[in-house]
Amino acid sequence: MISLARSRQPTHKPKLPEGVRIYAISDIHGCAHLLQPMLRVIDADVAHSRPRYAIEVFMGDYIDRGPDTRTTLDMLIERSRRGNAVFLKGNHEAFLVKVFEDPSLFEDWLQIGGAQTLMSYGLASPDLKRDEPASILRDLIRAMPTEHLEFLDNLRLSFTCGDFFFVHAGVRPGVPLAEQTEHDLLWIREEFLRSEARFGKYIVHGHTPVRSAEFQSNRVNIDTGAYATGNLTLMSIQGSSMLAV
Repeated sequence: MISLARSRQPTHKPKLPEGVRIYAISDIHGCAHLLQPMLRVIDADVAHSRPRYAIEVFMGDYIDRGPDTRTTLDMLIERSRRGNAVFLKGNHEAFLVKVFEDPSLFEDWLQIGGAQTLMSYGLASPDLKRDEPASILRDLIRAMPTEHLEFLDNLRLSFTCGDFFFVHAGVRPGVPLAEQTEHDLLWIREEFLRSEARFGKYIVHGHTPVRSAEFQSNRVNIDTGAYATGNLTLMSIQGSSMLAV
């Protein structure tokens, strides 16, 4: 589902602290071929503008659906070694961890793009009449580098800087940001998307695909459905300026 809601810029512009520039990307979904040029854009922009503090925020759903989860995680782990990147958890990462714990969810995982993740690690698309899910998952864990498993285990739920709150899916209206549940932060849709409430911070999120970055008075959605559209959005924020490309 791709939302067609109109964009409305916030009337009271949120701001980052002086000298901070943030680059945000969400919902890569195994599209390493789209991530690579965006990382080059970030590097070129940092070299040109030389912000005092450049922070990269990756907002979850790195895996599934797209063709190359393995390379995507390799690229993000390499990026993490620079020390200025924040990696948030998406519902797809959370669900895969649940599948590892409960193989009865395996078929559900395949329905949301798990087969593409298996194949990116060199495993054949499963035959559910013949293959046992628990066995396939053991093979996947063996095929995944230890650093990939550690990466998935260490993802954060949210990140705050200045007047901005970065999260995968959104927040539940009426609940303080410090009291949000993991389920809402990773899965919420309509209650959040319909809300015109002020959340205490300006919310930067993904999770629900839109045709282009969707600016609202209380939030911005930067999930542009990369695996289906070929469009991975990069958002740059400095001061009160927000630019999506």
